[in-house]
Amino acid sequence: MNANWLKVFIAAFFEVGWVIGLKHADGVMEWTATVICIIVSFYLLIMAGEKLPVGTVYAVFVGLGTAGTVFSGIILFDEPFRIAKILLVCVLLAGVIGLKIVTEDNVTEGAES
Repeated sequence: MNANWLKVFIAAFFEVGWVIGLKHADGVMEWTATVICIIVSFYLLIMAGEKLPVGTVYAVFVGLGTAGTVFSGIILFDEPFRIAKILLVCVLLAGVIGLKIVTEDNVTEGAES
C-alpha cells in the first residue's frame, strides 16, 4: 500500500469522528473536535484524490467511513446489533476491497488524468 492509500484510510478514520461529532457534540470542545475532524478528513481525501482515481478513492473513503460509523455506534453508543446490518456492511466492505484490488496504483497528476 502506498502513502496515498494510507491517506484515504486515515481520512476515513477522521470521517467516523466527524460523523459521530455531528450527532453527539454538545459543547464548544466537541464541536471544535468535529470541525477539526472534517478539515483533516477532507484535506487527506483531496490529497489522495490528486494522485489516485477519484471514484475509487471516494468509494473506499465512504465505505470505510460507513463501516466505522456503524461499528462505532454499536460499540460506543449501544445501538442495536443486527445480523442483517453487519452482513450488509460486510458486503459493502467486500465491494470496497474489490475496488481497491482492481484499481491500478498508477500515480498521476489530478488535472492530467
